[in-house]
Amino acid sequence: MTAVDAAAPVSAHDAWSTPERRELRALVRRFTVREVVPQLEEWEDAGQLPRALHRRAGELGLLALGFPAAAGGDGEHLDTALVAEELILAGGSSGVCAGLFTHGIAAPHIALHGSAELVDRFVRPTLRGELIGSLGITEPGTGSDVAAVTTRAVRDGDDYVVTGAKTFITSGIRADYVTTAVRTGGPGHRGISLLVVETDRPGVARTRLRKMGWHCSDTATISYDEVRVPATQLVGEEGSGFRQIMERFATERLSLAVQAYATAQRCVDLTIDWARQRETFGAPLASRQVVRHRIAQMARRATVARTYVRDVLARYEAGSREGDLVTELAMAKNTAVEACDWVVDQAVQLHGGAGYLHGVEVERHYRDARILGIGGGTNEIMDEVVAGRLGLDPT
Repeated sequence: MTAVDAAAPVSAHDAWSTPERRELRALVRRFTVREVVPQLEEWEDAGQLPRALHRRAGELGLLALGFPAAAGGDGEHLDTALVAEELILAGGSSGVCAGLFTHGIAAPHIALHGSAELVDRFVRPTLRGELIGSLGITEPGTGSDVAAVTTRAVRDGDDYVVTGAKTFITSGIRADYVTTAVRTGGPGHRGISLLVVETDRPGVARTRLRKMGWHCSDTATISYDEVRVPATQLVGEEGSGFRQIMERFATERLSLAVQAYATAQRCVDLTIDWARQRETFGAPLASRQVVRHRIAQMARRATVARTYVRDVLARYEAGSREGDLVTELAMAKNTAVEACDWVVDQAVQLHGGAGYLHGVEVERHYRDARILGIGGGTNEIMDEVVAGRLGLDPT
């Protein structure tokens, strides 16, 4: 079984199997094999991706997928999911997805709610790979509590003066701008707005953070010390930031779920190849029944996760009102993350000592997978979302 076979849809009429999407999958595979895999270990050691990779992805149209045509975009969210899936199946990583496609969380708010000027200045160049954007929500003292944001933006004439700090900011070291959650009003979610802040403005400082995984994806703490930003860089109306952020959580969670099941499937494929080639005590590792059964369990979990996530994604894409998609989005993310956590652990185990070596692909996936149950809402937050939707009131 190969990665392409494993990811193939059940039906030739499946939305994942249209002629255009088969071409897109082939394009992403060529891009990954030629321009990502040979340099990935070097980027891991450097701690970031080169800007040239963004420009190349932009030239191929990969960065425009999932964005509205009015902002220079093309395609649907399913297309962005397919790109992430195939990039990982072809030998890339979720870390590459995080660093290369950060615009998927940084620019949609601007594309959907920003002025025409903001779209032209920030979104269009980003989709061409000319600019890199980040999303600044999490703060050192507030974590995932968006309504508790303390970074303050005070109106002063034609500007806002921004003071505060954001942390765990993906692509924060390389970012040209940060779509920043700021408090422009009173306490609670109604006082939150979004403001586009260029990182070369006086008063912006960045500190690199080192992480367990996603080594090729740079992460930063960003501090704002009385940074003056034109009021025209407000995204939407004052006080609409919380609603805008909540609107995008669904796609972020789906994206992470796709990365999780794709990582699991890639580790299944790598382990099958390893078990066939590796000899122990004069016979291939695959000749051991316990190994074959373990790989079968890995494949089952990866397949179940993929099937469920794709189903939820398709209904979300279609705007389905059948059932409770908020509940299922949370369930889908946790299902995929749980499968991925177990599969990557087994992949390292079955690779033995080789699986523990830096630079071996399953070792990278093992490190990278750990963030998937934290980013976009932790496993525990997802469970709390599900519990709340089931009517389990903590009070």
